[in-house]
Formats: sequence, structure tokens, C-alpha cells
Amino acid sequence: MGVIPFPPRSPGAGAPPTQIGFDRPELTRILDLYGRMVAAGHWRDYAIELGRDAAIFAAFRRAAERPEFRIEKRPALRARQGMWALVGEAGQVVKRGHELAPVLAPVERRLMKLVED
Repeated sequence: MGVIPFPPRSPGAGAPPTQIGFDRPELTRILDLYGRMVAAGHWRDYAIELGRDAAIFAAFRRAAERPEFRIEKRPALRARQGMWALVGEAGQVVKRGHELAPVLAPVERRLMKLVED
């Protein structure tokens, strides 16, 4: 048995991946924000879903409810409105863009308000 790449690669060169994932800098940025929200006492749990069309990081205030925010990476939308989206608890798109940092800005601002209180 050999090393199995994660996420698994599609057979054939140039084929789309069978699973979308976060790369290390993206996940580092997301987990850094998550850790600061946990330290502020706002978030308590998270979930990661890696699918064929999207990679989703969901942050929860409590484990038994809908996520407060979902950070979605959808490479198929890269050429249109941007592959990153911040989705609110009710399913509304809060922010969409081509870069991760501006998409996370509304949560960063909320964190600043939590720390100031």
C-alpha cells in the first residue's frame, strides 16, 4: 500500500479533483479566526465538509444548532463572482469574493466588537 493523497486526485491529467479541499494557508487563516472567536467566547464548535463541488468550514455557537457562519470555497465560481463565500445562519450570502481575507472581514469586524465589549 502506498501513500494516498488527500484530497484524492482524479485519474488523468487535467481532470477536475474528485474532492475540493482547503490548502494549508487557507485553513491556517480560517482556524486562526476560529481560535480567536473561541477565545472571545463566541464560537464553541466547528465542522468541515469536503465535497465534489465545495469545501465548507462551518462555525457554531453551540454544537446542537445551525452554524452561525459557513465559509465556502467553490472553485467552479472562480471566474464569475469569486470562489469564496461567507454564508450566514439563515443561508444568506453575507460576502462573496475572489480572495479569502476580504470575505472574512465581516467576521473580523464582529470579533473586534466582541473584544471591545
